[in-house]
Amino acid sequence: MKVKVISRSTDEFTRERSQDLQRVFRNFDPNLRTQEKATEYVRALNAAKLEKIFARPFIGAMDGHIDTVSCMAKNPNHLKGIFSGSMDGDIRLWDLATRRTVCQFSGHQGAVRGLTASTDGRVLVSCGTDCTVRLWKVPVATVMESEESLHNSSEPLAVYVWKNAFWAVDHQWDGNLFATAGAQVDIWDHDRSQPVNSFEWGKDTVVSVRFNPGEPNVLATSASDRSITIYDLRMSSPARRVVMRTKTNSISWNPMEPMNFTAANEDCNCYSYDARKLDEAKCVHQDHVSAVMDIDYSPTGREFVTGSYDRTVRIFQYNGGHSREIYHTKRMQRVFCVKFSCDASYVISGSDDTNLRLWKAKASEQLGVLLPRERKKHEYLEAVKNRYKHLPEVKRIVRHRHLPKPIYKAASLRRIMADAARRKEDRRRAHSAPGSRPKEAFRKKRILQEVE
Repeated sequence: MKVKVISRSTDEFTRERSQDLQRVFRNFDPNLRTQEKATEYVRALNAAKLEKIFARPFIGAMDGHIDTVSCMAKNPNHLKGIFSGSMDGDIRLWDLATRRTVCQFSGHQGAVRGLTASTDGRVLVSCGTDCTVRLWKVPVATVMESEESLHNSSEPLAVYVWKNAFWAVDHQWDGNLFATAGAQVDIWDHDRSQPVNSFEWGKDTVVSVRFNPGEPNVLATSASDRSITIYDLRMSSPARRVVMRTKTNSISWNPMEPMNFTAANEDCNCYSYDARKLDEAKCVHQDHVSAVMDIDYSPTGREFVTGSYDRTVRIFQYNGGHSREIYHTKRMQRVFCVKFSCDASYVISGSDDTNLRLWKAKASEQLGVLLPRERKKHEYLEAVKNRYKHLPEVKRIVRHRHLPKPIYKAASLRRIMADAARRKEDRRRAHSAPGSRPKEAFRKKRILQEVE
């Protein structure tokens, strides 16, 4: 005959030290745990509430500039370093850990419009409205510098004078070339004082340029004639172009899906495109209530950060129509540049009030070293919250954000206007001949034409 007994090894269930927790045996059979779902729902609810209680995204401000922060750049080989340029021609290298200026590069006579670091992180390229491109040597041991050597300005390695003002610059992810945007797109080599190549399509000013992370010879630009153009350095002419209804201020490629890029537009929205199919946006990201000035993807490629003229910073999922997070402070003015840190843990924003601000990418994330049990607990609560996120109470708590009054009112007004426009279009369609006014998808509505 068979006898069923509980057999437990004393080695597994005996504590090694008196401080250790007692090991508990749990049977996860759903028939024995009738209240499992109710318990988990309460845990999800509490986790959502606790996330709101512990949401403290703002870490600190970095002040030192005496004019608007107009551009920023990351150093690909130094996690804690970030470069910033301002409207008075001042360029600074900051140490994010101490939030202090490590080195100061002053040389531009006008506004600094573009900054980028070389592939090896040793050379900084800057350009501005004084029609010059300047190359600077980046100090290696940034944090090891003594107090006396801090704030010392350094001389540029090279100065290239050109005939037009520059609006943006970007370096190849893998290579020695960098591109500047202005009256035309110029391709430069570090050792040449003249552009090695120039591209032009139309007569309007090019306001942003970005190299593709996966294909070093492909770059995308946006211009003040409302166009987004894709260039290939191996071809003599531009490859493709799409014209929208409003101007695109900045572009960012997805580092994990290099065929996709997202454009920050004047009409308060961001548009994600597949570079192979520009006649329709893949996704429209909407929530801002004023022009989106800058955009930057996280190194993971799963989300991106935007800075806007409405004085807020928002974080979007790469495929989400609405923002996951909104950051704002009373003192922060119009945000002109934003960057994700190289480890995707932090967001840096530069604004009109001359300050750079450091934020957590996850507002309620616990900083510092986590014990294994703490990490496990956080992962469990995140999983439970994700499991019950569709239920009304959890959904309401997770989605709720306290907004500044001007943002809240402007968002309400935009909703009213959008609803009115929709009703008007529905009435027109109802009183027109069948098929004469076909419905147009929102993803296509803002695109005027695609040119190849």
